[in-house]
Amino acid sequence: MTGPSHTVDVLVVGLGPAGATAAAAARRDGAKVLAIDRKREAGQPVQCAEFVPAMVGPMLDAGRSEALGASWRQHIQSMATFIDGDEPHISPQFPGHMIDRAAFDALLVEAAQAQGAECRLDCGLAALGPDGVARLTSGETIQARIVIGADGPRSKVGRAIGRVNTAIAETRQITVPLLTPYTATDIFLSPSLPGGYAWLFPKGSVANLGLGVAPPWRHRLKPELEALHRQLVAEGRVGGEVIRYTGGAIPVGGMLDPEGRLGSTEVLLAGDAAGLANPVTGAGINAAVVSGRLAGEATAAILNGQPDAGPDYAEELEDLYKASLDRALARRRQLLQLYKEDSGPSPADLQRGWIAFPQYWAEPTTRESAVR
Repeated sequence: MTGPSHTVDVLVVGLGPAGATAAAAARRDGAKVLAIDRKREAGQPVQCAEFVPAMVGPMLDAGRSEALGASWRQHIQSMATFIDGDEPHISPQFPGHMIDRAAFDALLVEAAQAQGAECRLDCGLAALGPDGVARLTSGETIQARIVIGADGPRSKVGRAIGRVNTAIAETRQITVPLLTPYTATDIFLSPSLPGGYAWLFPKGSVANLGLGVAPPWRHRLKPELEALHRQLVAEGRVGGEVIRYTGGAIPVGGMLDPEGRLGSTEVLLAGDAAGLANPVTGAGINAAVVSGRLAGEATAAILNGQPDAGPDYAEELEDLYKASLDRALARRRQLLQLYKEDSGPSPADLQRGWIAFPQYWAEPTTRESAVR
């Protein structure tokens, strides 16, 4: 790789919730920030079930809270968990929001631009060299004092510093008409969905209907989703029309070390690039926004002469997320192990592997600990 075309203080790779939030936070103290994303339009295509836990709101500053409000579509009050067609287990206190994820992402990018960050869409990272020089898909080369990797589960920035999400869940989702107003998220657990689950998330007059599985079973995505859609149509809950198809990858291997170095360039990872999605639920928007803000603040601190801000960022993420991610990862591994040992999980095993049930939160048995 040749020398850089130009230099910046901060290069942010990825303009999803983590990257856009990081770009805005890094820019507030006057740093020269370039943020890039290979997508032609912020948040498009949508690769998300679009549910945000209620707790994310208080963790946002004014600009990001405004984005949440403007992209809001409906409240969620509870969660219903179905295990192979049995009567649902109701979790009455499970508040959250359904959002328009494309609008949410676009508004976060606008907030970063309003802070003065240069945000480029349709411009990706082609390579990141061992000297920290980045080659963009535009052909430019950039030398940054700090690189923030917010480029998703298959992060090129993470790979450059040896941080790779090795466990991935594959997902498929359709958007369908919702025939009756609904304020709960439906979760469908079954042995036929190894390493994942199915969901119905209502969003006003439509619903996101999808499922995820571990990669060896990705061939089940289409038939299982079609079967669930037919079932809900027969029950009169959703319409037969498919408004939109989408899908994507979710990192489910737990937290990665989010801090590294390439030559003189400091590297921080945020969001899915840092493995912050929950290995059981797949939820990651909250962690993306929070880690993006913390990464941007750490970047500003480093530029202002605080060299320990990078390690401090890693320690703060560990304090916030590692215990819950480790528990979820252990539960996920325990369920997957059952497919190797016998015919798959029982209803009791599925309960132990899902957040709605007290068994999930119990301390693991000796046998369960051995699978960690």
